[in-house]
Amino acid sequence: MGQIITFGEVLMRISPRGNKKFIQSNMVEYYFGGTELNVGISIANFGSDVKHISVVSDDFIGKTAISYLNKFGVNTSSITSSKRPLGVYFLEVGAVMRPSAISYNRSHSSFSEIAPSMVNWDDALKKGEWIHWTGITPALSKGAYQTLKEGLVKAREKGMVISADPTYRSGLWQYDQDPKAALSDLLNYSNIFIGGINEMNEVLGTDYGYSNDEFLEASKLLIEKYPSIEKVFDKIRTSLNSSWHKIRARMWNGSEFRETEDLDITHIVDRIGTGDAFAAGLIHGLRHFDDYKAMEYASAACALKHTYEGDVNLSTEEEVMNILGGNTTGRLLR
Repeated sequence: MGQIITFGEVLMRISPRGNKKFIQSNMVEYYFGGTELNVGISIANFGSDVKHISVVSDDFIGKTAISYLNKFGVNTSSITSSKRPLGVYFLEVGAVMRPSAISYNRSHSSFSEIAPSMVNWDDALKKGEWIHWTGITPALSKGAYQTLKEGLVKAREKGMVISADPTYRSGLWQYDQDPKAALSDLLNYSNIFIGGINEMNEVLGTDYGYSNDEFLEASKLLIEKYPSIEKVFDKIRTSLNSSWHKIRARMWNGSEFRETEDLDITHIVDRIGTGDAFAAGLIHGLRHFDDYKAMEYASAACALKHTYEGDVNLSTEEEVMNILGGNTTGRLLR
């Protein structure tokens, strides 16, 4: 199989230990993450060849970030450096009825100044089979949007599979670009849609609800409007409180609607990056299994991510398959 390509910002996450607020503590932990990076590392942990494309700071923080990716076997040969600092975000982890809180410091980060001339897409995609993008990257800057579009055009010319998670976050779009137009533009190059009703309503200009019937109706309209899209996958989260969630998934693949059973997560360690874990599990699953099993694999990968601190799902394929086999008791492995 060919290489999986991810493209996006590398961020440093800074958090007080445990569930403390910053005002309670002068001791913090840091992790590296970023939506597309989280997807790439997770897929690498499943055993695939992955390359991440980005721009990091030209200092010891940027070098440490590259070392972090290399530790998981991710190819970093297409990552360049900049005199601007690495993007940072601050996280206070909530508990029970208290939600988590995030503050970003990424407006003038190293990645925000990226331009198409900084990525040699012909070289970067040489071994590529699949490229994954999200709505976070085109929201960051015009250069990020233009660079991503150029990469998708090249990937389409090469016949690569293109998966899209067009997450819309209104607070990120701070430059002169209509978000709906930009996301719609990029979806014209995409084959796999990973997103729910909110994302479909954003690009379609509709107001569908969350029922299965409306999901199916929205999915059919999405495929009609964007003929390159072949399959739609949606992760559904039911939140009982900040510490107890349920995860399931549903799909429309152009001919069949299916839905998985709920996976109960009764004690969340860290929910950051769980959607990325779902996307990574789905990409891995679609390359190895049928659509329904791929969706089950994605849900199990997502559920497991809730048990790891940090942004990245550290689970292996064997560990995900254990969950699919019904081993959800957490009994000690000897």
